[in-house]
Amino acid sequence: MSPAGSSTFRDGATTASCGEASYENSSALARALQRWLIGQVLRITGNPPIGVVLPNGEEVCGAEGVPVARVSIRDRAALWKLLMHCDLHFGDLYSENRVEIEGDLLAFLEAVYRTMDGSTSGRFRWWLQGKLPSLRTNSLAGSRKNIHHHYDIGNDFYRLWLDDQLLYTCAYYPTEHATLEQAQRAKMDYVCRKIWLRPGESVVEAGCGWGGLARHMARHYGARVKAFNISHEQIVYAREAARREGLDNRVEFIEDDYRNITGRFDAFVSVGMLEHVGRNHYGELGATVNRCLEKAGRGLLHSIGRDQPGEINAWIRRRIFPGAYPPTLREMTQVLEPWGFSVLDVENLRLHYAQTLRHWLDRFNAAEEEVERMFDPTFVRAWRLYLAGSLAGFTTGWLQLFQIVFTRAGLNAVPWTRSRLYIEEEPALGRPAIVAE
Repeated sequence: MSPAGSSTFRDGATTASCGEASYENSSALARALQRWLIGQVLRITGNPPIGVVLPNGEEVCGAEGVPVARVSIRDRAALWKLLMHCDLHFGDLYSENRVEIEGDLLAFLEAVYRTMDGSTSGRFRWWLQGKLPSLRTNSLAGSRKNIHHHYDIGNDFYRLWLDDQLLYTCAYYPTEHATLEQAQRAKMDYVCRKIWLRPGESVVEAGCGWGGLARHMARHYGARVKAFNISHEQIVYAREAARREGLDNRVEFIEDDYRNITGRFDAFVSVGMLEHVGRNHYGELGATVNRCLEKAGRGLLHSIGRDQPGEINAWIRRRIFPGAYPPTLREMTQVLEPWGFSVLDVENLRLHYAQTLRHWLDRFNAAEEEVERMFDPTFVRAWRLYLAGSLAGFTTGWLQLFQIVFTRAGLNAVPWTRSRLYIEEEPALGRPAIVAE
């Protein structure tokens, strides 16, 4: 039995010469300690079928058999960073090329996620507890800083790998062979059908991104839309796109926080914003929905989520999405319950988000050289890890994608069945339905 419990140890070092014997003897204890500590990290992550290659060439493996991939640690400082806080430092070390994945990155990430079941992930969180410095909150000022960190890094960057409407949320695939553009248009129709949007109705959208859904609701469903967002670059783009498409008299893009929404509307829509709200602010979001929704109003919340409550990966919160928190389904309903809203429909589109991320990652990888010219190699590696890690999260069930449809209590003018969502019909103003070939 090795010091790491069920992990195994392979020695890649050659026999030391006589002159090196003294050094080898003096460092043997340190090397054994390193092997044991890495073994413990593998154990508390469920002994995934991966190998960890130490700076001196020795390898510690998790599960028995051939590893699906290997993590090569380039230097001792990187090793100690991983031992101190793997959840946080792995991303930085991979981005800096001080940790390399030998093999398929996605296969490596999926292997780790699959072995970290509820019990092992609980031990992992206990090991990391208290080691992450406090990050920015989602107050009015903090939210602006958090959103600026991710979304205001240049529209040209996002054009390289998103669809033609710059939709940065889960698409909806009528068939698994649909293109990203087809699936994103189908997603917008799906949202409109779920809230049974009709011509002339008013909609408020909280967190509108680059404005694709707002313009779609106005153009194809005859709605009047007010869309709120605190990303300056996205709002500037959305306003220009609406003006260029002749929709600026039907869509108003407002650079402001969801908490400052005023007016009354027939429908409330939030697609991909709840992840940025934070648990401590669900009451504020619920109060906003209650304040702005008409008596016969309907709404939709669309959010990345989790089956069990827990913080998102520390590196993601530090480097990619400050302030992010994916809620459980129960936590999502806590936005609505205090105000007496009725939940009519709940759907999990987890596999649709996995497919969306496959398309994003493929396009990102194809544009790698251009991304590197815009930024640097560290940025490229960081975003590849972020996209691949998100994909692995959805394929392994660590992440979910919840859509909740809700109304005021007692509203009876609602569809009897969900069949209308799946009929290949034309939208309200006659745009051809999206049919994947």
